[in-house]
Amino acid sequence: MANSPLVSYTKLSPNHSGKRVCQISRITPHAVVGQLSVERICGCFAGKDRQASCNYAIGTDGRIGLCVDEQNRSRCSSSRDNDQRAVTIECASGLTEPYAMKPEVYSALIDLCADICRRNGKRKLVWIADRDKALIYEVKPDEMLLTVHRWFARKSCPGNWLFSKLGDFAQAVNSRLGV
Repeated sequence: MANSPLVSYTKLSPNHSGKRVCQISRITPHAVVGQLSVERICGCFAGKDRQASCNYAIGTDGRIGLCVDEQNRSRCSSSRDNDQRAVTIECASGLTEPYAMKPEVYSALIDLCADICRRNGKRKLVWIADRDKALIYEVKPDEMLLTVHRWFARKSCPGNWLFSKLGDFAQAVNSRLGV
């Protein structure tokens, strides 16, 4: 499986668990909590001492970075099960709740998620705001499910700004996918 051609910067993190044991069926966007460049976000995961990583990073200017090859499980959402299935994306955001993202970041996130879906044979991105319903939802072979970090840890991530937009976000991705 190839990584996204939208990547303009690569700094691979040693903090991953090797090849996935599940097929990719989820995307988990995160708020990095800082208006950081893609180089700074990827740099956060460069040392082994942190034991955290993500597959992709989106800097404050909308550039996309690769931190962990898509075929590998990142350590990002406080859930081994989710990370085995999810492509994880850390996005530059505001420093405080609601952790708003600049238009360039949001637009790049839409582009990246549409690309991830296409390359993984998915024709539809599904958003279910209710955690319990989402986590028991049986994802169809041509679907990708959006999940959020707050479902797996006592965190606000991805912040209320993006969380409140995930329905519209999924529609925007699906529009790019022709749904």
